[in-house]
Amino acid sequence: MSARFLFTLLCLASAASAATVTVHPTETWPDQRGRHIQAHGGGIIKVGPNYFWFGEDRSKDNAPDKRYVACYASKDLVNWVFRNQVVQLTDPEHLGEKWVLERPKVFYNARTKKFVMYVHLDSGSYQFARVGILTCDTFDGNYKYLKSIRPLNQESRDIGQFIDDDGSAYLIFESRPTHGFFIAKLSDDYLSIEKKTCFIKAPLEGGALVHFNGLYYLIGSKMTGWTPNPNKYATASRLEGPWSEFKDIAPPETNTYGAQSTMMLKVVGTQTTSVIFMGDMWSPTSQWDSRYLWMPLEIGGGKLGLPQPRPWTLDTVTGKASILP
Repeated sequence: MSARFLFTLLCLASAASAATVTVHPTETWPDQRGRHIQAHGGGIIKVGPNYFWFGEDRSKDNAPDKRYVACYASKDLVNWVFRNQVVQLTDPEHLGEKWVLERPKVFYNARTKKFVMYVHLDSGSYQFARVGILTCDTFDGNYKYLKSIRPLNQESRDIGQFIDDDGSAYLIFESRPTHGFFIAKLSDDYLSIEKKTCFIKAPLEGGALVHFNGLYYLIGSKMTGWTPNPNKYATASRLEGPWSEFKDIAPPETNTYGAQSTMMLKVVGTQTTSVIFMGDMWSPTSQWDSRYLWMPLEIGGGKLGLPQPRPWTLDTVTGKASILP
């Protein structure tokens, strides 16, 4: 049975069954093959009724000289079908044995009908500090490496993505020498940076951004490598700022429950809108087993809170997310 046919069957089954599904944060998250999902440091886009999740594939049996990105598809954000290792790349910039490809973020450009992937591209010593750009005609095809850039002529390490309600696409990237991070608008074809939207002078990485009820909410992580830390958030009425002071998203002693921010996913339904915190629980010595912390955020009125992890239900049709007792 082909993967494409299996995906079709899953979509039909999902449409015919109840829309509410249960998320079990911090646990192993299997795909349709029963394998733990390999989408670390990733991002999600929605095209039509389908969600596509892209992330670092850290599978234990990967070739050591290549870097991999996997793609998964779902209609309900819980049951995921593995589609392809869409990136199987050898060192594209002569970066050395321990070269880095991290935090893949994919944008769909409706005008060009292209899927455009941004990645953090680096040497093992993290001195290259650039963004790699790849493209594909289909969401689950083999992405072609185009080039690397330093956005706005700045060093770039951790990256995040944001698509505003008007469809404008933005790259978020951390710049170590400037002690902060940038929000930059992409060009019309998404293949370059059009302009700087904002610079936020705060030494944070793992930038995640959402627009909710007239306010922009931004989450960032302190720079502690693989070790979790208290993630922070700030708000602004305009992307350009000014931004509020940063506050904890969870009790600081929890270190964000062992996770690091990677994205905030807005689920707009027929009844309500929920915002999902997507975080990575890194396991540096067994990266293939790194888990995911997804929880619905308590958000609104300029306040944002990450509840303690426990099972919760999600209905992508109505947009309702409910934490189980």
